[in-house]
Amino acid sequence: MSNLSPSDLINELQTHGMRLVDPKAGQESRRGGAGPSDHKAVTIGDVTVMIPVHTAPSFDSPYLVEAPDQLGTARVLRDGDEVARVRFPSRARFYDLSTADGIPYSHIATLHSRDVLATTVLQTCIRYESRKKTCQFCSIGQSLAAGRTIAHKTPEQLAEVAKAAVELDGVTHMVLTTGTPAGKDRGAQVLCDSARAIKAAVDLPLQGQCEPPEDDAWHQRMFDAGIDALGMHLEAVTPEVRARIMPGKASVPLEKYFSSFEAAVKVFGRGQVSTYILAGLGDSAEAVLEMGEKLCAMGVYPFVVPFVPISGTPLESHPAPDARFMASILRPLGAMISASGMRSGDIKAGCGKCGACSALSTYEKLGAPAVPELRP
Repeated sequence: MSNLSPSDLINELQTHGMRLVDPKAGQESRRGGAGPSDHKAVTIGDVTVMIPVHTAPSFDSPYLVEAPDQLGTARVLRDGDEVARVRFPSRARFYDLSTADGIPYSHIATLHSRDVLATTVLQTCIRYESRKKTCQFCSIGQSLAAGRTIAHKTPEQLAEVAKAAVELDGVTHMVLTTGTPAGKDRGAQVLCDSARAIKAAVDLPLQGQCEPPEDDAWHQRMFDAGIDALGMHLEAVTPEVRARIMPGKASVPLEKYFSSFEAAVKVFGRGQVSTYILAGLGDSAEAVLEMGEKLCAMGVYPFVVPFVPISGTPLESHPAPDARFMASILRPLGAMISASGMRSGDIKAGCGKCGACSALSTYEKLGAPAVPELRP
């Protein structure tokens, strides 16, 4: 077995990806779309994480996962040696259902990790429609083009699926993200409409995700509609990387994000506002940690994840960050978050609470910021 800690092993798997002897094991892997695309959920010990399986790095990964045994457990091998044993969460039962007009529930929302429901309310985006403006890592249009989802999920559809996911699969919280529409609310209105309908149907904690609305009044409107936590995602932290990687979204300056974070924390509370940061796009570890320190001081949870190159995007050949680079961020950041009094487990809903796309939540519990000697 591996002498790596569980945190470091998760970090290794999320940067290298893994090769599967049995690709059909457990719940379906995800291809394209928003969120953890080209990933598969696996449970290591009592932690469920999303690991890349359909990316260029994963095809060459040193980690091979054998077919599950009769108990559903599979060995993870590196160079022929067992380093861990994993289990695969089962396929969601709500996937077998369809709406009255024949739309599969899986086209409306998907299961992330083992107990998180997620949906992209608007599967279109003003940024994605122009290759000069699009975020270079984004694949939001892929699942729509492949016929695996629909362009706009109505509030009624989302409420119906959310209720079924809670009752059939024990879902405990839900992520509502959206492509950015043309309006100044930047998606906040559709999140409000969706949240009201879901909360009327089922008691389910919700995270909304959108770009910072131009009017800060939308934060209170989203909260009043039933959104419990808010994500406004930086993705990259320095102006030069933002301009190169996401030229359209970079038109919203960092200063606007900071003012919107401050306004949102006043409404949702400290630790209930978060931002997603993709490490490995060009920002240095020092820049990410400097941003993390600023966000923690504001009461914003900095959810840092390793960049995963997704097939079919302009960055499909961009290398994933290595495990040592990620550890040099996640270990001190985990200690920083703990020292600030914020914990992933205290977030009411969303990506930070789920934590499956990063080893960050496990590093929170370590406290020691030293970086281990991980294998290349």
